[in-house]
Amino acid sequence: MRYQLVIFDWDGTLMDSTGRIVQCLAAAANDVALPPLPAATLQSIIGLGLEEAIRALYPEADGERIEAMRQCYATHFIAAEQTPSPLFPGALVTLETLQREGMQLAVATGKSRRGLDRVWGNTGLGRFFHASRCADETRSKPDPAMVQELLDEMDCPPARALVIGDTSFDMEMAERAGVDRIGVTYGAHPPTRLMPHTPLALLAKIDDVLPWIGVAQRVAAD
Repeated sequence: MRYQLVIFDWDGTLMDSTGRIVQCLAAAANDVALPPLPAATLQSIIGLGLEEAIRALYPEADGERIEAMRQCYATHFIAAEQTPSPLFPGALVTLETLQREGMQLAVATGKSRRGLDRVWGNTGLGRFFHASRCADETRSKPDPAMVQELLDEMDCPPARALVIGDTSFDMEMAERAGVDRIGVTYGAHPPTRLMPHTPLALLAKIDDVLPWIGVAQRVAAD
């Protein structure tokens, strides 16, 4: 097969959580008396680490206000995730197919480690992944550190890895790490934001990545 390691983004790529993130950001901003922002603006920063996202949305906020909003966001999101967000159609069969083929799988996410562990605990999806990096463990996207650290951990050369994500931050991260990348168009960022980072393809369904990886899709219900 062409690739040894596939690195997935999480929110907006595998899990349909974009709307929930936007709602929780809006609620957290209201809690700390920061001005409301359009949903499209809130959605545009999905993919960054939470602190970096808040700073991008509210550059006028001081450190105390940013920390307060971060804590409020976490409270809202944990409460909402009592009912886990669904996977996108085709995501489960994609993971099952790649696991069956012996592919190494990893996650590079703007979530915190506690956040990713919590969603894996609620859904059991952590069983598919050999490694992961979260925004509070290393430098936030679009810095290439997450990808570089995963390549080192999995002993994989850049030419044998593929990043799949829904934001320009994912695409830029992969580009800066010298790794092939595929964008999906159903997530947080439109194709116009993905294209400048020269993805191999822009796909409307997550399971359409399987031919690019060189495996046949398993016939199964999601």
